[in-house]
Amino acid sequence: MTALLDTIQTPADLRRLDRKQLPQLAEELRDFLVESVSRTGGHFASNLGSIELTIALHYLYNTPEDRLVWDVGHQTYPHKILTGRRERMGTMRQKGGLAGFPKREESEYDTFGVGHSSTSIGAALGMAAAAKLTGSGRRVVAVIGDGAMTAGQAFEALNNAGAMDTDLLVILNDNDMSISPNVGALNHYLTKLMSGRFYATMKEGSNKVLGIAPPLQKLAHKAEEQLKSLITPGTLFEEFGFNYLGPIDGHDLPTLIDTLSNVKKLKGPQFLHVVTRKGHGYKLAENDPIAYHGVSRFSPQDGLPAGKTGGGKPTYTQVFGDWLCDMATLDERLIGITPAMREGSGMVRFEKEHPTRYFDVGIAEQHAVTFAAGLACEGRKPVVAIYSTFLQRAYDQLIHDVAIQNLPVMFAIDRAGLVGADGPTHAGAFDLSYLRCIPNLIVLAPSDENECRQMLYTAFLHDGPSAVRYPRGSGPNAAIETDMHPLPLGRGVVRRQGKRIAICAFGSMVQPALAAAEALDATVADMRFVKPLDRELLRSLADSHDWLVTIEENEIMGGAGSAVLEALAEAGIDRPVLQLGLPDHFVEHGDPALLLAECGLDAAGIERSIRARFAL
Repeated sequence: MTALLDTIQTPADLRRLDRKQLPQLAEELRDFLVESVSRTGGHFASNLGSIELTIALHYLYNTPEDRLVWDVGHQTYPHKILTGRRERMGTMRQKGGLAGFPKREESEYDTFGVGHSSTSIGAALGMAAAAKLTGSGRRVVAVIGDGAMTAGQAFEALNNAGAMDTDLLVILNDNDMSISPNVGALNHYLTKLMSGRFYATMKEGSNKVLGIAPPLQKLAHKAEEQLKSLITPGTLFEEFGFNYLGPIDGHDLPTLIDTLSNVKKLKGPQFLHVVTRKGHGYKLAENDPIAYHGVSRFSPQDGLPAGKTGGGKPTYTQVFGDWLCDMATLDERLIGITPAMREGSGMVRFEKEHPTRYFDVGIAEQHAVTFAAGLACEGRKPVVAIYSTFLQRAYDQLIHDVAIQNLPVMFAIDRAGLVGADGPTHAGAFDLSYLRCIPNLIVLAPSDENECRQMLYTAFLHDGPSAVRYPRGSGPNAAIETDMHPLPLGRGVVRRQGKRIAICAFGSMVQPALAAAEALDATVADMRFVKPLDRELLRSLADSHDWLVTIEENEIMGGAGSAVLEALAEAGIDRPVLQLGLPDHFVEHGDPALLLAECGLDAAGIERSIRARFAL
């Protein structure tokens, strides 16, 4: 089934093929990708859409000497397959296996590590500038999607590149999608002008009016060029200093090869607009690219299961989504905001029920936060649903635009802690550290589903900035109360009373702490608030126990445990304290439970660490 693909170990092998063989290679690569991802899960529809473009780039450019820089990395499985990693695709996103994104340590063909969007143009520009300084003559290509193009960083890089007169090719892989359908003025602009129907209609009409008489041919051509300059999408990018080419069909290999061959001869910043279809070649993914963006294992013949059987645990994301809809019926001031993560953040139902109060701002985390601040200034109560790892991108706005002005913006922070298969680029390992040092901001961490619902309610009622951080997936399956009631601000609760050892557990670590405490006969406090910390409870625990332990699914350095040590020092309390949390290195991808166990954050690991520290 993959006879031709089996002969390709490196792009050098690819470049030895005849051009006429490339469509067959694309077909085999697509079949292999469907079979491979169906067994491992992973990003799917976006990879199907980039197959022809990947083949064309490696066929024409002398990789790895020439640099290919991919944005985000959702579309790089074909790149991995063609660059010597085909035999390892069965290990995708598993511990010790291939990463789900380009990774410099993994291959010399992965020129820049990615995971977050909109970095490719800036990184490629840096590489192109270095090539110019050293006179190496290497080519540099950045591939970016139309979703990633909505981020300010992409336009900052375009603005810089257009003024540098550096040899750089930017390829816009335009599939009219990010994870959700694209939004915003840029998307409307590209959609309207990309098709060329208006231009083609006007051209046909002008020919009919002007005819083909020789005296009028020159006039017709001039009128056509003036018309084209007014209505083709190249205008925008040419204003940035790029030579715009396209749009062209990204699944037409002969056209791709011819166009890229010509572009290679050009000097200065070049911008090639390529139109692809997410899920191309696999009808189920073409018809539902959102569902097939990221998949678990599935049958290639039958596709994804038609629906979940029900009866399973609700995820924290679902708890948030339900709370958001319930809260919106109680308070018309509530506004829901997402930076292009409608499905991932659990806001599909909210958009349907409250469309005028739902805002998807695109892949623009910084703008999302400042936009929320503006709404808060006018009496609204914005809820920004955002992943922990993506909030890192809007840290200045969180401090400068929200916290300094003490505005009532609530952050529902999903994917806190380790996330598993997506690895360190998507792990929420730092939010407790970078949030708790911000004045005016309160920070809450639920230990189960019901506590999450009540904390969301508590944070929303707070007259100032607030953050509720919760992990990916399901909790311990606690019964969720329909009624909502505010929790006492800055107050924890003792979940188990024991002797000698007091464990101060935060958020997701309460459950494994309780399990470990059974073997140790230790006290366990669900601290609930990282800020303000329950100092009264902390003093009581210190007075009645010999040793204290802090546990958090966050980097130990600067996190909740550090807050406990600071509070003890301020109160003049001298007790031995063991801090448990994520280690001072980036935790790689793999099964979340396995990764937590390796970090010593499962029940057995917690018990083992406590026994070792206190010689029990």
